[in-house]
Amino acid sequence: MENLDKLVLELCKLPQETGWVEFKHNNCDPRMIGENISALANSAVIADRSHAYMIWGVDDKNHELIDTNVRLKQEKRGNQELENWLRYMLSKNADFEIHSIDIDGKHVEIIIISKAVNVPVTFEKVDYIRVGSYTKKIIEFPALQTQLWDKLRNEQFEDTYAISDIQLNDIPHYLNCETYFNILNMPFPTSLEKYAYYLLEEGIIICQDNGLYAITNLGAILFAKKLSDFPRIGRKAIRIVQYEGNNRLTILKEETTTEGYAISFENAIKFVNTLLPTKEDIDSVRRTSTSPFPIPAIRETIANSLIHQDFFLTGTGPLIEIFQNRVEVTNPGTPLVDIMRIVDNPPKSRNEKLASLMRRLSMCEELGRGWDRMVISCELQKLPAPRIQIYEESTKVSLFSHLDFTNIPMEDKIWATYLHACIKFIEGDTLTNSSLRERFGVAVSSSGSISRLIKEVLNNKLIRPIDPNTAPRYMKYIPIWA
Repeated sequence: MENLDKLVLELCKLPQETGWVEFKHNNCDPRMIGENISALANSAVIADRSHAYMIWGVDDKNHELIDTNVRLKQEKRGNQELENWLRYMLSKNADFEIHSIDIDGKHVEIIIISKAVNVPVTFEKVDYIRVGSYTKKIIEFPALQTQLWDKLRNEQFEDTYAISDIQLNDIPHYLNCETYFNILNMPFPTSLEKYAYYLLEEGIIICQDNGLYAITNLGAILFAKKLSDFPRIGRKAIRIVQYEGNNRLTILKEETTTEGYAISFENAIKFVNTLLPTKEDIDSVRRTSTSPFPIPAIRETIANSLIHQDFFLTGTGPLIEIFQNRVEVTNPGTPLVDIMRIVDNPPKSRNEKLASLMRRLSMCEELGRGWDRMVISCELQKLPAPRIQIYEESTKVSLFSHLDFTNIPMEDKIWATYLHACIKFIEGDTLTNSSLRERFGVAVSSSGSISRLIKEVLNNKLIRPIDPNTAPRYMKYIPIWA
């Protein structure tokens, strides 16, 4: 990090320790550091600071440089490196960097701590706060706890500064906004001031009170030339991994994007398409290769993983994994809607400004049709339905290549039948034995198997008949919620 010496010297000018700065000499007790990182990250929110700091080698009384014996990168907790231990014990939204520097012949260690986002930062599942120059459990101070939560709830990820206090002419160094003008078919501005006008209007950059500029998370995540230039955003790069066969034993290829989503999204889609297993159509006049996966479904799945991810979860980003028989796309965060209504639910985005700008950049529709398109494209190719799995802090969507009806697991058959009923209902139609046979691509002779499947879905209370008194062969079904 540049200008660390200037940063330390400026912080030493503070008349006293604050809720967002802590000076130390040689005390590097791991528990103390963990509690202080929690306290400083939370106090930075209350103080409206983007970062907080722990600095070793500065006298906490007169703030003079005094040197330190601490070497944080070499410290251990048991057999584990201190930094790794801290990241394990702190909540996942804790974000910090460790740096070393010599100033005027005196060694200084510094931890730069990003302010808490979304929820308070905790250490060993306890949240701390700074009260004067002391670190305390926040539960002991209800007024501060309320103030912290109020600020966290009202903060939007897209509006938070990714980098601040930069000159206007520095912005092109960090952002590639030519993509913005190209996609929207707008002429590139002839002056830096006109260029800045559009970026300010979109919330890509902000003019600060001191006359300098800040790049917002919205601007960084979409238009960064290098995501690594933005510490918190850098971990949100799209990672693509291709495996040999159907397990994770052997990696064939791996790629991590380096640019913002507006630049890297299409490149990621193209790269994924080149890695997908293909099959040759020998029945066509001209030999052609086709993908066993529906390309529209893959595009929608990746777009959804970018838009709906929880950016407040640090250390993880969108992951695309390609196997011989499936594609899995995982993103941080869980859905905001009930997955049983994911097909017909109105659009709801965790990151509204990001979704809106991505729609204008033709990266998504923002109409809530993503899952409709995914399901329909899988049905048209007689493939298993997209599977969605929700974990504690992530969501995984899996797309599968062709499987004979008899080889599809019963759980996936039930899910596919339910989604088929949802799609039919949205189209003003109903699920029937015939429509389900067509959906799975099975012959009339399999009507008995389809009837048994429908009965299983009925038993799971996912669909219901329109008229229970209708003869079985004419029975029509709709989703249970319809």
